[in-house]
Amino acid sequence: MKMIFFLALLTSSIACAEVDLVKVDKSANKMCLLEGDKIVKEYHVALGANPKGHKQQEGDERTPEGTYTLDYKKEDSAFYRAMHISYPNQQDIESAKKRGVPPGGFIMIHGQKNGLEWMTAISQNFNWTNGCIALTNTEMDEFMKLVATGTKIQIDW
Repeated sequence: MKMIFFLALLTSSIACAEVDLVKVDKSANKMCLLEGDKIVKEYHVALGANPKGHKQQEGDERTPEGTYTLDYKKEDSAFYRAMHISYPNQQDIESAKKRGVPPGGFIMIHGQKNGLEWMTAISQNFNWTNGCIALTNTEMDEFMKLVATGTKIQIDW
């Protein structure tokens, strides 16, 4: 009975959290949801297949680094649910333009590829995306409940 009460209390405190920052540590494949200085939830994530360094151009399989905004939710994705990261920003666009390459875009936090959910136990142990941040589908459901559009995301190595 005490365990059920504890789990109910824990679940309700997470559900009532007001996440104001999503922080990603690419070097540790870790994403934390923060309310002020308090970690509300922590996830293991899969990243772009070439994770070290800032995204330079379309197709480099890197997850961008820096501060962006989670600007909209996407329910009709090729992956189980998604939330868009506001990459590229003006600096990213100008930097890519100077190098004569497209910056890429459509970087998301998303669940598993539709139809391949059965591979989650394997896929989440590797960096497999084209630059996105991947969660399990269950984690993605929780993430979408806890994080509102307009929330800042800080991505660092």
